[in-house]
Amino acid sequence: MAGKKVLIVYAHQEPKSFNAALKEVAVDELSKQGCTVTVSDLYAMNFEPRATRNDITGALSNPEVFNYGVESYEAHKRRELAKDILEEQKKVQEADLVIFQFPLYWFSVPAIMKGWMDRVLCQGFAFDIPGFYDSGFLKHGALHFCGFKVLAPQVNFGPEYSSEEERKAMVASWAQRLKGIWKEEPIDCTPTWYFRE
Repeated sequence: MAGKKVLIVYAHQEPKSFNAALKEVAVDELSKQGCTVTVSDLYAMNFEPRATRNDITGALSNPEVFNYGVESYEAHKRRELAKDILEEQKKVQEADLVIFQFPLYWFSVPAIMKGWMDRVLCQGFAFDIPGFYDSGFLKHGALHFCGFKVLAPQVNFGPEYSSEEERKAMVASWAQRLKGIWKEEPIDCTPTWYFRE
């Protein structure tokens, strides 16, 4: 897949971790395929996860009562979002494939990655109303809402309780999957799938 651009949004503190090994194998395999791979290493970047007034560099629409959603939407239209947000949005826009690499914390992403989603995937950039789910700007959850076509997750259960051989097999399985990642079909994330009774 020469010429394709890949963004890996990576959230782990330890460079020698299992997550780091998965990130490294993705960089290696996708680079071998001729892809340009960019890694947003959120901890190494000291990425700010909190959505605050500091994210808006221009004047507020309503200085009396701060509403982050409204203010970030208006700031996006004026290109007055914080520099780190604009840089991450540019990476997302340029990517043909976005990989989120993280450990599960309480059945969810780590706070730093949730903060990345809160700040980077703002209204006006990733979605609008109307303009979400299949009409989302970025074509599982928050990602599908923004229009991403979501592939099945690669889940490795209990790597800290697995043997070295089992961990190596998990990493090898990810490397093997990446060889055919461009041919995979997205999972069913239609709005009716979310709201079935």
